Amino acid sequence: MEKTAWMLGLLLVVLSSSVEALQSTQNYDYTKYHPMDEISRWMEDVERGSPELVSSAVYGQTYEERNITLLKLGLENPEGREKKVIWVDCGIHAREWIVPAFCQWFVKEIVNSYKTNKKLEQMLQNLDVYVTPVVNVDGYRFSWTDNSTRRWRKSRSDPPSGGSCYGVDLNRNFNANWGTVGVSFDSCANTYCGTSAGSEPEAKAVMDFVGGMINKTLCFLTIHSAGQLILLPYGHPEISAPNYEELVSVGEAAAAKMEAVHGMGYTVGTSPQILYPNSGSSRDWARLVGIPFSYTFELRDKGEFSHLLPEDQIQPACEEAYAGALSIIAHVHDKAFNSGTLPNTAVSGVAMMIWSSIMTVFLTTGVFV
Repeated sequence: MEKTAWMLGLLLVVLSSSVEALQSTQNYDYTKYHPMDEISRWMEDVERGSPELVSSAVYGQTYEERNITLLKLGLENPEGREKKVIWVDCGIHAREWIVPAFCQWFVKEIVNSYKTNKKLEQMLQNLDVYVTPVVNVDGYRFSWTDNSTRRWRKSRSDPPSGGSCYGVDLNRNFNANWGTVGVSFDSCANTYCGTSAGSEPEAKAVMDFVGGMINKTLCFLTIHSAGQLILLPYGHPEISAPNYEELVSVGEAAAAKMEAVHGMGYTVGTSPQILYPNSGSSRDWARLVGIPFSYTFELRDKGEFSHLLPEDQIQPACEEAYAGALSIIAHVHDKAFNSGTLPNTAVSGVAMMIWSSIMTVFLTTGVFV
């Protein structure tokens, strides 16, 4: 009898905690920017409020030894089949506050709608969606210090030998034609790419974690701002993705969905085509290792506010970006589970890495014309 009473009491405590967490996430203001501590508490509440859907994992530490934490969204597959993976990360650049706000919005929308949206429920039974609200935790926290740090972009690692400035542009530090174009080797530059590919623990954490599940990862979405762009591989003007035409088509369909929400246009293409050349981006790394679909979203706006997007634009920006992200995820899901025609990512990944290494040698030595 005592054991039964104890178990009932424990169950009530668990249920009470879950209800409290659910109420906390429902009361959370998704139309405001939040500092890192509030985002961390929100992640805990989301997990406690929807344990059947959401779990969390720490997959790395920053230079200043803070945890890099993700939320995994997924339901049990009723047939026991192996699930595929979608990757979504936010907050690589510290000053882009709209971006962590989007990752929170993205999670909120899925949590609130999957029980009534049969298509979404089906996708979550076949896919695990990994979402990192803030990769660059140190830099994001630093950007909240005061007005003088609000536009901080990089991480917060110590200056290199002979250098005088802190931090690395994490989106130039990935092992994808690293250091060849669109970067700086001056530690004081905003595009400083670090001392070597993967020299920064934040970039290495993503590469190690995603790299461990390449064979089942279908799509890599990395979210940035600003410019209203959907960028696809590659940032180097001399290299093209083998599935370039499909990447463009899927990207344009997403852009159309985004424009339909609030009339905001998004341009689709490679970075050299519509922005500027670059190397060492997470988007390029993902495609090089064999993940078939890889995109960078550059959210609002086109220059009026840039990285200081006002809070009254958070909701519309997130609504249109959610529509675009869901469009891509639905396409990738349907291709994988309805037609089974996705490439063998393990084979294509190895081949692409070898090809990329050869191309990098050509490009850096000037042999390639």
